[in-house]
Amino acid sequence: MRLLLPPSETKADGGISGTRLDLASLSFTELTPERTRALSALRVLSRNLGASASALGLGVNRRAEIDRNRAVTTSPVLPAVDRYTGVLYEGLDAESLSDTAREFAGHHVVIHSALFGLVSASDLIPAYRLSHNSRLPGLSMTKLWRTPIAGLLAREPGLVLDLRSESYAKLGPPPPTAWFVHVVSEGEDGRRTALSHFNKKAKGLFVRAVIDSGEVHDTVDSVLAWASARGIRLEFSGAGVLDLVV
Repeated sequence: MRLLLPPSETKADGGISGTRLDLASLSFTELTPERTRALSALRVLSRNLGASASALGLGVNRRAEIDRNRAVTTSPVLPAVDRYTGVLYEGLDAESLSDTAREFAGHHVVIHSALFGLVSASDLIPAYRLSHNSRLPGLSMTKLWRTPIAGLLAREPGLVLDLRSESYAKLGPPPPTAWFVHVVSEGEDGRRTALSHFNKKAKGLFVRAVIDSGEVHDTVDSVLAWASARGIRLEFSGAGVLDLVV
């Protein structure tokens, strides 16, 4: 079972003292060539403050974000689940995970990074600034990641629940056997409406519930039964789509 998450723009500062990025230690070692290319292009970009601000969609006063990229291969690292700090990760609340829950997340939670491709929740990564639509010199994010990530996901043997945004899904399309989790609200008339900002928090809370349960689901029927038993409204919506009703 894999719970596939997007990254976040915001990231925690700092890291474990005395550590630095080690590409060989990351999960999905098949992506090492693409990770190396992305890091190389990011280093080239980081030499120019103005070009970095433009390519990353930053104001020139966001120098700290650019400095992160300049030090990306030498700065200290944190587990990916602790590095990302956006709304989804606030819902997941990695800081309060038990050791057992962290081990479970390391095996089953995968985060789709624009810089590193797929990483496990426990992979140690530095702080950086790069998005799905960032422009790296001589490198297309779509061309870099789409085929290798799609290939990896297609080879996943178990259940894949895709909680990524559409933008990240385009950087690595899931296989037909994956299930996309769509967060919706339901009105009094029964009509369902997609949520925007709150969908991230709902996804984080859902993933946290799965992690805390420690249960591995091999089929979509299994995860639906589990959710129903816990009062979580996860329901079929259409081919390959589940509605998480909040």
